Amino acid sequence: MNAPAVDVDLSEADARLLTQIREALPILSDLSRSDLLLYLPMEVRRAVVSDQARPHSIFPVYERDLVGKQVGEEDAPWVFQALSTGPLHRGVQSDGVRDVPVVRNVLPVEGEGGRAIAVLAIESNLLAYERHRRRKHAFRRALHRLQEQVLRGELAGAADLSPFGEHDGIVVVDLQRRVEYVSGIAANLYRRIGYMSSLVHRNVHELDTSDGRLVDEALSRGRSIERETVEHGRIWIRKALPLYVRNVWWRFWQREVPAIPSPAGSVPVGALWTVCDATDARDKEQELKAKLAMIQEVHHRVKNNLQVIASLLRLQARRTAGSEVRQPLLDSVNRILSVAVVHEFLSYDSAGVINLREVTQRIVEQMGQSVMDPGKGIDFQVTGPSIYLSAQKATACALVINELLLNAVEHGYQDREIGLVTIHLADDGEWVTIDVGDDGAGLPPGFDLEEHGGLGLRIVGTLVQGDLKGKFEMHGERGARAVASFPKTSLGGART
Repeated sequence: MNAPAVDVDLSEADARLLTQIREALPILSDLSRSDLLLYLPMEVRRAVVSDQARPHSIFPVYERDLVGKQVGEEDAPWVFQALSTGPLHRGVQSDGVRDVPVVRNVLPVEGEGGRAIAVLAIESNLLAYERHRRRKHAFRRALHRLQEQVLRGELAGAADLSPFGEHDGIVVVDLQRRVEYVSGIAANLYRRIGYMSSLVHRNVHELDTSDGRLVDEALSRGRSIERETVEHGRIWIRKALPLYVRNVWWRFWQREVPAIPSPAGSVPVGALWTVCDATDARDKEQELKAKLAMIQEVHHRVKNNLQVIASLLRLQARRTAGSEVRQPLLDSVNRILSVAVVHEFLSYDSAGVINLREVTQRIVEQMGQSVMDPGKGIDFQVTGPSIYLSAQKATACALVINELLLNAVEHGYQDREIGLVTIHLADDGEWVTIDVGDDGAGLPPGFDLEEHGGLGLRIVGTLVQGDLKGKFEMHGERGARAVASFPKTSLGGART
């Protein structure tokens, strides 16, 4: 959802600041284990949620997208208080989110001249907030610095970081690369590679890992960095985020350390890095890729086998003199090829869903090559949106479309040389409709589908009503129209 235009006169620097904040919200949400909502002021006493980030490291407070939601002073007084008076460092408890108490930390975003141009709300459920309060001071200080850093637009490279998950560990180091904090998950990860004692107070360069090089690179470049490496027989994903503060004492102290690139007015104080053992996940991904490759190969072979069978039947039809035998053989060829089309799509699409429009277009092309009398000028037109169905439903639809096209060509244009057959697909969100029409001879007087329908139409009726749980009907206005409709989901019966 797009947020309404805001009534704030933003300078180029302010707009750039908001862009930098937006890019950093996802990783900050993960590390804070909180939902983040960025509010922009609109007209007097109104604001709008312009951006939202939900954590991957914990169950989010908000399940739905709030971007574009407008609030007034009566709905969110804390937004306007922060805009006018500054940050609300104390949490505000609320029971309005799925009856779960929420603790909210509200921080203004200061633009040029110190003017508040937006408000960042950091919202956590009460249980997560209490757990955070029990964490070590070194981590809480690092997270606070990171939050302030994001508000100043100083977390470069944040947009390139992957999500931080609930099974990822966190480590904090100071500017001399001494470890100040190690989360319980991180400690367990390092124990897997032989570091059984605490890493706190150790220099990161003492570790037989790439952590030290990663921290050095992040601080030397002044931006967040992510790397995937193979060490100690395992696959590791690490992210390093440089930490900066704005403080006179730190600027004075920095004279005694090597010069490190830093944003104007800020000085580096260390880094926070995250670590994840991705070995099992990568193994599962490879296993899944192998299985999908096998399935695709099976579909490819099925398609080839069906085409071989169709070729044999077509050869037999050519050697058959009587039309009473030849035509059923050719009809069977097209039925087999329509099923082969679905297997063709499945052989290169691992998702297991089929685009019905693409299948329809392929069947039309196939029919023009194998069925149509080259002396007749009958055109086919496919219209409608892309509709994605399961392989089972797509196979049934392919057979339905094939039979309806064969029926239109065979009965609508026996005595006509030119014509137009249209296939229109529709999807209203719940039901799919296949509408095949022609401008041919039309239905005979007194036509009754149950009584006068041939084998092809009986096949269509069985597929639509039995396999697709839908309904099928035919109309005879200005040519003939065959309409099949069915629910997209497996449940439900025919529509009345």
